[in-house]
Amino acid sequence: MSDSGLILENLAILWRGAPLVSVDLRIAPGEVVTVMGPSGVGKSTLLAAITGTLAPGFALQGGIRLDGRELTALPPEARHVGILFQDDLLFPHLSVGANLAFGLSPRIRGRAARRARVEAALAEIGLAGFAARDPATLSGGQKARVALMRMLLSEPCALLLDEPFSRLDAALRDQIRELVFTRARALRLPTLLVTHDAADAEAAGGRVIELATPG
Repeated sequence: MSDSGLILENLAILWRGAPLVSVDLRIAPGEVVTVMGPSGVGKSTLLAAITGTLAPGFALQGGIRLDGRELTALPPEARHVGILFQDDLLFPHLSVGANLAFGLSPRIRGRAARRARVEAALAEIGLAGFAARDPATLSGGQKARVALMRMLLSEPCALLLDEPFSRLDAALRDQIRELVFTRARALRLPTLLVTHDAADAEAAGGRVIELATPG
């Protein structure tokens, strides 16, 4: 079996010694897998395990590999995993352009080159000319697109989605879902979506894994 993609190998998360989540899963490059379950079942905790941000009290067993790299001993910033949340989490004190520049890979050097990449990124998401705008002036859909592009500019090797569509109104939800899933597949990012919304899972396509409440 290829070692590319995101592999959760006999992964178990325990809360104060009690089993909470158990997953054995491989997500291929460009594949979207959905994990569903009710609130409190450990969906967001699973994502925290992958990003390296588990809170005190949790313990981890098993392995997490991304394109052959074992992640469990690495700090979050070294894992190259991108994540989108329910909230856009744009920095309110920065312009739209500065928010995107924050996500830029350090490999893009020089003010002119970085500015050009930001302008190109805005054009890619239909927001050309928005670099100087205050994020507070954007609509919900525009904020979602900026948050997505800021994350993609960091050049992640995998994408995690923590119910990022749940706070969008119905008119925007389909549009942003399509944008996110199309980008993930085009960039061949192994993608893990956690949600309690069956419509999200249907839009994602692919496999659906149900997490049950621990007995």
